[in-house]
Amino acid sequence: MRIILAGFGVVGQSLAKLFIKREEELSIVYGFRPRIIAVADRGGVALNPKGLDLRRLLSVKAERGTVAADKVYGRPELSVLEVIEDIDAEVFVEVSPTNVKDGEPALSYLKSAFKAGKNVVTSNKGPLALALPALTELAEHNGVHFRFSGAVGAGTPILEFAKKCLYGDRILSVKGILNGTTNYILTEMAEKHISFEDALMNAKKLGYAEADPSMDVDGIDAACKLVILANWVLGKKVTLKDVNVNGIRGVTLDDIEDAAREACTIKLIASANGKLEVKPEKVPKDSPLSVSGTLNAVTFYSEFAGEQTVIGRGAGGIETASAILRDLLDIKREL
Repeated sequence: MRIILAGFGVVGQSLAKLFIKREEELSIVYGFRPRIIAVADRGGVALNPKGLDLRRLLSVKAERGTVAADKVYGRPELSVLEVIEDIDAEVFVEVSPTNVKDGEPALSYLKSAFKAGKNVVTSNKGPLALALPALTELAEHNGVHFRFSGAVGAGTPILEFAKKCLYGDRILSVKGILNGTTNYILTEMAEKHISFEDALMNAKKLGYAEADPSMDVDGIDAACKLVILANWVLGKKVTLKDVNVNGIRGVTLDDIEDAAREACTIKLIASANGKLEVKPEKVPKDSPLSVSGTLNAVTFYSEFAGEQTVIGRGAGGIETASAILRDLLDIKREL
């Protein structure tokens, strides 16, 4: 399988390392022999139609800051769109940084890949939150596969569980914790009896929160993931503008302690039950959704199986890379 990879940050490099580590197993057990023929980052492109040496590429990235600095295969003058349109490959993997304002440049990359007849795997929430219904239609129109398991729950198979393990049932609604950073902050506030500001500072020190934590603490990240769930699992045609979003900046230590007196904890809950909402809610401490730290937890309410909850880590480079690998294997089975 020939692959074009756009994005060579934490997730892209984790995917390369995963391919290196599991090369023999993937070939013997799954008959899967991925060949990354092009990698793009902010500095340009590395290109070899016969397949790039991933160990070499990781070394060049670490030493020079861009894959385009490779003396043999570096092509700093090439754009991602040119590679998508002109280079033959079965799959385009898109893992560039998330942009929820207009989804670019990833949105243009995905559209171009579909029109070029390439199957697509992405973990990028931006274009999915803003245009998933349109992207799904475009993929179907061009007869290609479109997978994005890593966009929700990273390595935790939330989307696959809903689609495959509850196959034949009818999922009525979804509710859960979709952002590990806010869950960590709220857990810190409850367990250490500290303010939101102090808990946020701890999250930043540990690398759980960005220097600008707005995407997380204002509920935007959770809302993006909720949109993906609502489209993929509930069959709704919705985008980010359809979600009522309220983050955790207003949650005080008094709120946390008041909830504790009722044997509850406060969590940032994303729900799709008629309407789409992200807001802080009281959750009973014995609820499956009462998870601590950076964990994610999602409960599916189905007509016949009842309540089913999936719990796992919702972020991380290698975790997201594992979801991308699952999607690639899924596409391989379909080809």
